[in-house]
Amino acid sequence: MAEASFPAAGSRLPFIDALKAVALQLIVLHHLAFYGPMSDHAYALIPELLSWLSQHARAVVQVFLVIGGFLAARSLAPTGTLASSQPLRLLLKRYLKLAVPYLAALLIGIVCAALARTLMTHESVPEQPTLAQLLAHALLLQGVLGYDGLSAGVWYVAIDFQLFSLLLVVLWLARGVGGGGAGTALVGALLVATVALLSLYYFNRDPAWDSWALYFFGSYALGALSYWAARAKHAVRWLLLIVAVVVAALLFDYRSRIAVALLVALAIGLASRYGFLARWPRSSLFAYLGQISYSVFLIHFPVCLIINGLFTRAGVADPWLNLAGVILAWAASLLAGGLFYRFVESPAQRGFRGFRVTPRLT
Repeated sequence: MAEASFPAAGSRLPFIDALKAVALQLIVLHHLAFYGPMSDHAYALIPELLSWLSQHARAVVQVFLVIGGFLAARSLAPTGTLASSQPLRLLLKRYLKLAVPYLAALLIGIVCAALARTLMTHESVPEQPTLAQLLAHALLLQGVLGYDGLSAGVWYVAIDFQLFSLLLVVLWLARGVGGGGAGTALVGALLVATVALLSLYYFNRDPAWDSWALYFFGSYALGALSYWAARAKHAVRWLLLIVAVVVAALLFDYRSRIAVALLVALAIGLASRYGFLARWPRSSLFAYLGQISYSVFLIHFPVCLIINGLFTRAGVADPWLNLAGVILAWAASLLAGGLFYRFVESPAQRGFRGFRVTPRLT
């Protein structure tokens, strides 16, 4: 078979954008179904769908975990060996990329929560934050320190930073053990796989660890390993080995979230190997929704809070009107995310382009 051609690290990937676009819609709808109160009134109309969205749609978080690991491997170690000699600078760059839009969204969320408290009394509305709670969020330590989240889903941003940091540390250790030689990439993959197995067989089975990267690293590592496997000489064999190892973990203790992560990792790995990753689907809608996905993720809950509050304040109890309110909140979340991307996230990204990390000289 001819050697596969892989897209450059800076290029957009339509297949990834499509996965992010679809998964994000399910996350927004999950929060609308889970937190109510509009969904409580609409429940009589579509009980099965709202129950599924409330209880099971959150599994699509695994899509973002796997994609996160895949893209982290693509940027940190495209050949399997850590490409930079400045790990601390990489960490700072990652923190700034995540935190600048995240902190802006938190400020908007605090204002929206204050408004929502004047419109309704509901358990989904966050309380006024303390200074310590704000500092914990700013440092991405709210889960570790036991503080309630100031917005739905913000725990993921903290976990994403932990996962990136853990992968970076593992790759840095691998470079030290391998000495930067030809075997360094193999050492890195073996170390990542070892930590992933610890996650799958121990940490991910204990909910007490769910504020730490080790709980989620199995899914994240599946993304990284699928990236490297797709570029290997016998890609399909490596991907099948990954499948066999994860299936064994599922037979030991079945978790639907890990099954979802495995399917996503396999799909991305095969798409990468056979060229679909950068060519399919050709959809400007998916491309745009994938591009603004982080902004929508950050801003959708404050928007949903306000619309829920307005419907509650107006005393709207009709199931059909509340279902329309759910759809309105969904659409408004996408619109707000687009605006947030244009005026906050995108300018921040342009500012970070001058923040360069020197590649390692070999």
